[in-house]
Formats: sequence, structure tokens, C-alpha cells
Amino acid sequence: MSESTTEVIVGGAVLAAAIGFLVYAGQVTGFSGRSAEYPLSASFRSADGVDVGTDVRMAGVKVGRVTGIELDPATYRARAVFTVTEGIDVPDDSAVSISSEGLLGGNYVEILPGGSPFAFAPGDEIEFTQGSVSLVSLLMKFVAGDDEGNTE
Repeated sequence: MSESTTEVIVGGAVLAAAIGFLVYAGQVTGFSGRSAEYPLSASFRSADGVDVGTDVRMAGVKVGRVTGIELDPATYRARAVFTVTEGIDVPDDSAVSISSEGLLGGNYVEILPGGSPFAFAPGDEIEFTQGSVSLVSLLMKFVAGDDEGNTE
């Protein structure tokens, strides 16, 4: 009888740890449903490093996540759909860029707020965008000694 009680207690502890892990994973990935969000979209020349689930940040604070990304066959640009937490009004003259967390870090979508008193409505597209900068192309320009614009 003692072994049976011990097995039940250990099994319960393992089950509680698994449930705790699933709740934590849901909160980290944004599937917890703890706050309402509204969709916005933007079109980028290059969306390297951005995928579904990528953070959307404003002033370094996570305010949403990318929910979809696809190629627009008419313009050959990457169209990203992302969410922003309800209560955060994005001015309608804001810009969106793809930024890097550092030399070895991943990319994220950054909203650069404008100064307009009017805000985007759910489903609107942000027109002012800047795609990701390729680190490899920057290094190649540096190594090759590309000095465009130098008039010496």
C-alpha cells in the first residue's frame, strides 16, 4: 500500500509540473489569451528573420506578435500581419522597421510611433516601412572597400 501511495504522489507531482510548463509556454508564445489584440499589416522589401510569432515592439517593449507573413505576388514584397495589444493606439503616421537584437540576436518588428493625433484602425496597413538589413551585405561592402559617395 505504501508503494501505491508514493506512485500516486510522484505521478501527481509530474502532472502538476507538466501543466505548469504548458501554462508557462502558452504565456511566452502569446497563446495565453490574456489580453485582446487588434491586427495591423505592413509591406517590406525584405523580411529576413521575421516569422510567425516574432515579437512586435514599441520603445523596446513587446506590444504584439507577427501572426502571418506572405509574399505579395503583385508587388513581390513581403506582407506581414501582426497584432498590437488593445489600448495601445498607434499613430497613423508611424513607421515600422525590422530591427535586430544584436550581432547574433534575432530580428523583431519595431513600431516607430509618429506624432499624429489620429490612430490606425484594426486591419489598417502601415505605409512607412524599412525592411531588414542584411549583415552579410554590409560586411561585403566593408571588406570590398565600397566607398560610394566619397569624392576624394
